[in-house]
Amino acid sequence: MVELSEFKGKPVLILKRDENDKYPFSFGLSKARLILENLEAIQKFVAENSND
Repeated sequence: MVELSEFKGKPVLILKRDENDKYPFSFGLSKARLILENLEAIQKFVAENSND
């Protein structure tokens, strides 16, 4: 589940596992850019550390 919100007048993206997620993950534009710049490393980290 993804929501768009604002914090201090700036856009924020909120990621939730479900509607009742008590600890959502939220970030602004600066961190979104950082995530995109490092997406390959994040994907590798998930692949190497998943037990699926």
